[in-house]
Amino acid sequence: MTTMRPSYALVPALAALLSLATAVAFAGEAALEPVDSGADLREDTTEDADSRSAEVAAAAEQFVEPAETPSVVPLADAVTTAGNLPASLRILGAEVAPGTSERLSWAATELFEGVPVSTPVLVMNGAMPGPTLCLTAAVHGDELNGIEMVRRVMHDIDPEDLSGALIGVPIVNVQGFRRGSRYLPDRRDLNRYFPGNPNGSAAARIANSFFENVVSHCDALVDLHTGSFERANLPQIRADLRNPDVVTLTQGFGSTVILHSTPGVGTLRHAATQAGIPAVTLEAGGPLQLELGEVKHGVKGIETLITSLGMVKRIRLWGDPEPVYYRSTWVRADSGGILLSDVSLGSTVRKGDLLGTITDPMSNARVELRSPYAGRIIGMARNQVVMPGFAAFHVGIQTDQSPAEMDAAVARDDETSANDGAYIDGISE
Repeated sequence: MTTMRPSYALVPALAALLSLATAVAFAGEAALEPVDSGADLREDTTEDADSRSAEVAAAAEQFVEPAETPSVVPLADAVTTAGNLPASLRILGAEVAPGTSERLSWAATELFEGVPVSTPVLVMNGAMPGPTLCLTAAVHGDELNGIEMVRRVMHDIDPEDLSGALIGVPIVNVQGFRRGSRYLPDRRDLNRYFPGNPNGSAAARIANSFFENVVSHCDALVDLHTGSFERANLPQIRADLRNPDVVTLTQGFGSTVILHSTPGVGTLRHAATQAGIPAVTLEAGGPLQLELGEVKHGVKGIETLITSLGMVKRIRLWGDPEPVYYRSTWVRADSGGILLSDVSLGSTVRKGDLLGTITDPMSNARVELRSPYAGRIIGMARNQVVMPGFAAFHVGIQTDQSPAEMDAAVARDDETSANDGAYIDGISE
């Protein structure tokens, strides 16, 4: 069973992050990327069952199931029940004393020439006992907003003021990051292989190493992502709201949209939760850009969460609460052409409202995309040239149905999609 461990080490290593960031001069590392086939998320569901390359499927892997380690106490009570004596945090072969922070290193794998590939792990062990909260970013190497969120959070807290521990991993997929790619060099999506297998494929081995050496030390986890394939997401929490400790996490983020979402097998969120480590995904913005507004929202949300868990004492003021969506749908292009949007992220829409147009650049024929439901735009593609079937607008559905009724509807959709043999591709997480 998971024991409450005071831990965290802050990183004096802005320099290390900057040295990694310089590697983003992606010169000479033009690897072939999987083509976005346009078959993205099945309609009318937030089941993130997920994206596999056409060449290699994670389903073929034999993953090592993590031992289930349920929390000793509810996450919301972790600080008050932690006792009075802080302890050192042992992780990655190091011992981080209470009230201190360290920059450690996790070596994921080796390059072809046998050179180890390592990435910084920032650890801050608080002076007082409490839970260990982990922040992970850039599991997809082209998702930059989370890297900056982790940096700001980890350098904005004093370990002397912290109850418990913070572990921040700004760049999990360092190989993808260096190439500006979502994927590993072997074209696999790392976030489809957790908890991994020490004897499996390269992706499975990296996933297993990270899970065993870092994630297993967590009492709760926030995995930071953005949209993918030139899509952007309104800041939102993806969470399985059937889990009470996961609900505790979602309630700590302040005024942030919450989307009920069952995690797909192979995702870090799924593997962590299966191991008794409640986890949520924070989606904000799009890939290959640093978006200051999304970064600020994410940092404020994470720091509000840390406060709500009793790990620090700060005040974070928010406006009106954001809604919880138990269901969503992607509106797809029915023809190819130039996509131009008529709405923006966060827009409220009614059923039948115009979302955007697709124009054939040769014939000038125009097709309108309209919302099939009343709700809100929580994700959308940037203006670009699209293929038929391309997922263009993500609508959080406004409904008066109960969560149980929504779950039943999603289950029916999932069964229908499975019977149709539909190809599932997680657009973001």
